[in-house]
Amino acid sequence: MERIGKVYRFGRDINTDYIMGSRHRAKSLDWNELAKHVMEDIRPGFYDEIEQGGFIVADENFGCGSSREYAPLVIKLAGISAVIAKSFARIFFRNAVNLGLPILTCDTTDIEENDTLKISEDFSEVKNIDKKITISVKPIPDFIMRIINEGGIVQFIKKYGDDVFEEMKVK
Repeated sequence: MERIGKVYRFGRDINTDYIMGSRHRAKSLDWNELAKHVMEDIRPGFYDEIEQGGFIVADENFGCGSSREYAPLVIKLAGISAVIAKSFARIFFRNAVNLGLPILTCDTTDIEENDTLKISEDFSEVKNIDKKITISVKPIPDFIMRIINEGGIVQFIKKYGDDVFEEMKVK
């Protein structure tokens, strides 16, 4: 399924505290309520700006900092359909895959706030509809694509069982 949406632009070194400050986690166990605090420390009111299906676009090192698994979860629950960045912190990347949030690595230089993007079904390219350019995405391994397409690792294991990992071994 192709994804089309509006760009919400951020810079480099967006850490997990910026994505959602830990002080909110102590106040609630309702993840949908917690999602309302996404990015508020660096962009107050961000949650209210989000149009469902939009994209967070950033520069290098998105998701750096602590290993908070809820960082990609609140992004996903806020209605963001993918995060596109020049690079990701490894643990954020892993957590995003585990939670079924698509993360695309590519050159984001020519993507600006409010641009409209279309992501190909196989996540191989990003089209900037406003600028009429196509950007190649770093290939995502098939086994990661399968996990993301199922909605995350829990849904993947429920559907296929954990035996599937033996046949999916990367060689």
